[in-house]
Amino acid sequence: MIDTSAFQGKKAAFFTLGCKLNFSETSTFAKMLLEMGVTPVQKDETADLCLVNTCSVTDVADRKCRQAIHRLVRRHPGAYVVVTGCYAQLKPETVSRIEGVDLVLGSNEKANLLQFLSEAWIEKEESGVGEPGRYFVQKTKDIRSFAPSCSRGNRTRYFLKVQDGCDYFCTYCTIPYARGFSRNPTIASLVEQARKAASEGGKEIVLTGVNIGDFGKTTGERFIDLVKALDGIEGISRYRISSLEPDLLTDDLIDFCAGSRSFMPHYHIPLQSGSDTVLRLMHRHYDRQLFADKIRHVRQVMPDAFIGVDVMVGCRGETPECFEETYRFLLDLDVTQLHVFPYSERPGTSALSIPYVVSAADKRERSRRLLELSDQKTQAFYARHIGTEAEVLFEKAARGRAMHGFTKNYIRVELPPSEVRESYDNQIVRVRLGEFNHDKTALKALLKNG
Repeated sequence: MIDTSAFQGKKAAFFTLGCKLNFSETSTFAKMLLEMGVTPVQKDETADLCLVNTCSVTDVADRKCRQAIHRLVRRHPGAYVVVTGCYAQLKPETVSRIEGVDLVLGSNEKANLLQFLSEAWIEKEESGVGEPGRYFVQKTKDIRSFAPSCSRGNRTRYFLKVQDGCDYFCTYCTIPYARGFSRNPTIASLVEQARKAASEGGKEIVLTGVNIGDFGKTTGERFIDLVKALDGIEGISRYRISSLEPDLLTDDLIDFCAGSRSFMPHYHIPLQSGSDTVLRLMHRHYDRQLFADKIRHVRQVMPDAFIGVDVMVGCRGETPECFEETYRFLLDLDVTQLHVFPYSERPGTSALSIPYVVSAADKRERSRRLLELSDQKTQAFYARHIGTEAEVLFEKAARGRAMHGFTKNYIRVELPPSEVRESYDNQIVRVRLGEFNHDKTALKALLKNG
């Protein structure tokens, strides 16, 4: 039984780094704390509790985590500071030594955050003002717990966590050590969470996880069966699949989504490299031909689908010739956007044994070229839709600011402040797509009278 007395009337500040899965989990933590009597801190208020959900995908992410913790400690002096997430799992001793941190929770313990927090917070308060808290420094490597999450925070879209962990062990990656092996809840439990989101007025749900196409390792079920079950839930108009490994993106799944009621023509598929040599060094589970075949199949059944692609540049073994292979492959590939990130060496990964090292300057130049290519592809995709009509799910806008939303195929749409209506928040509105906005990141929405 959790003692709620320490929570009543407290204020909390939250900070999240990393992936959609982290944002989903933080939002769920906030919702749980709200039910215990903890409200979000408002501007110019000092929080009693700070929770940081960390990422450790690169050394830059590690540095951002440390900086975020330091900022929160300075901004909220005396607050009880909890750090969880991948960086806390991989580097618990480092995190615990940061001045002001009171509680460090690993991936197993995150599922029981309220219990740990209740015990530790009460202990700190009883120990007297100014006394240090007791650290729970996590060293568990056998990560088996699953923390359910279906929440929207301050967004319109809900994020439903359907899977956690990864069994792939790519040579450059620490995620299996930070998140554990692949595991998932039952389809029935996820359907129930989605129904609850619908009852709360949710219109769109994003399926999140670490390797969601691997769904079923725990329960013996299949991802496509989950998709079919969710498609039948009344009230949810849209689902998006956050990321699918190309070898787990089956033709049956593509075909079902193409004809489904509510799964959007929107895919995010990690490529990492367009060079088979590099893919083998990475221990990826496919080659470029399989990837190209998947893109071709999507385009055959969903010609207007938005297709985002992850690309890593400058990994060990990526010679100039290998990078040029990647560039030419992506140049000819019919995708919409590239998420480009430079390789970062992670301690303990087998990639460190690969001899060829790419310089920082070359990583920057390769990133620049691919980001430029990405802008060209995205703007060409947007331009093809100018003048067409589309249904846009709008999100609440700050007073005097433009309102934004997304079409079914994930085109970002902007409604100018003069046209903003409070009634449009979390509503699907049919508009005509106009020209680009000022920075070419969205198309302008033209209403029926526009």
